[in-house]
Amino acid sequence: MEHNFLQGTDFVGITFWIVSIAMWASTIFFFYEGMRVSAKWRTSMVVAGLITFIAAVHYNYMREFWVTLGESPVVYRYIDWVLTVPLQMVEFYLILVAAGAVVSANSFWRLLVGTLVMVIGGYLGEAGYLSPMIGFIIGMIGWAVIIYEIFGGEASKAASATASVKSAFNAMRIIVLVGWAIYPLGYIFGLMMGSVDVNTLNGVYNIADFVNKILFGLIIWNAAVKDTA
Repeated sequence: MEHNFLQGTDFVGITFWIVSIAMWASTIFFFYEGMRVSAKWRTSMVVAGLITFIAAVHYNYMREFWVTLGESPVVYRYIDWVLTVPLQMVEFYLILVAAGAVVSANSFWRLLVGTLVMVIGGYLGEAGYLSPMIGFIIGMIGWAVIIYEIFGGEASKAASATASVKSAFNAMRIIVLVGWAIYPLGYIFGLMMGSVDVNTLNGVYNIADFVNKILFGLIIWNAAVKDTA
């Protein structure tokens, strides 16, 4: 029986490995720390742990897919994103609720729908159901809805409830604005430059997930610890 092992020269495969381990470690950390913060923050900490847990499971599959076939694990990646990215948007709503801020359910739905439009548009373009350009445009429309809501919409206006929540909210939305910009860059250089460069595409996506999912959770943890203290 032939076995395929991760090679030391496979930079992208190594990033799959590192991200999978980092996601598992972050999951344990967030679940453990969730028991030490005040009750109103525990749901946020559980969701942070669920985000990294779901990503860790999918990265195990993506790593094996990449090492075995050397192809982009499009389906696994977008299944991961369609589960984890909406949960990250839920976190904006949860930290506002934890701080006692008045925010309507409409804000929650705008964030959720914007996220789904962004992810589904990207998938349709990357999987070949739409042209990469059309998929990119749809994804950017979804991202624009999110950016508006967290910088100028109802969620943004409700974020000044407490100092710790305001600080966390500001840091989280900078991740969405700057950190999430890494994904369309990977999409452009890996998919829209005339030919698909799977190494660039997956390397950029892996680095972006490592930063955006784990750092996102750490910001929530920091706010929870400060508010509890």
